[in-house]
Amino acid sequence: MKRLLFTTMPLDNATNRLQHGWLRYQQNTSDVQIRDGLMLRLKITYEISHKMLKRYLEMASATPELFEQMPFQDLVRTGNEQGLLVGSWPDWRLYREMRGKTSHSYDEAVALEVVAGIPKFLAEASYLSEQLQKRMA
Repeated sequence: MKRLLFTTMPLDNATNRLQHGWLRYQQNTSDVQIRDGLMLRLKITYEISHKMLKRYLEMASATPELFEQMPFQDLVRTGNEQGLLVGSWPDWRLYREMRGKTSHSYDEAVALEVVAGIPKFLAEASYLSEQLQKRMA
C-alpha cells in the first residue's frame, strides 16, 4: 500500500469539537445557539469524514481512479467491506440527510431531529478516525 499523504488530524479535530459541542448541549438542551453550533459541527465532521474515506480508499487501492467518480453509496459500501465503517449505506444515507437538513436550523422540529442523530454519527466518525489511524501506523 502507498504511504498515506495525509493525517487524521482534521477528522480528529472535527470529532473532538462535535463531542465537546454535544456535551455542552446536554447541559442545556434549550440553548438554541449551542444547538445551532452543534449542527454546524455535524456538517463539518460529515464533510471531512466523507473526504477522508474517499482519500484513503483511493490511496490504498492499486486502481485509485476507480474511486474518482464512484457514487457515495459505493464508497460507503467499500469502506464498510474494508472495516473502516461501523454503519452500512442506510446509516450513511441518514447521516447525509442529516447533513442536508443542517441549513434548516430555523425549523425547530428539523433541528431537533438532526441533533437527535448526532450521537450515532459521532460514534461512526470516531470509529472511522480510529481505523484510519491504525492503518496509517
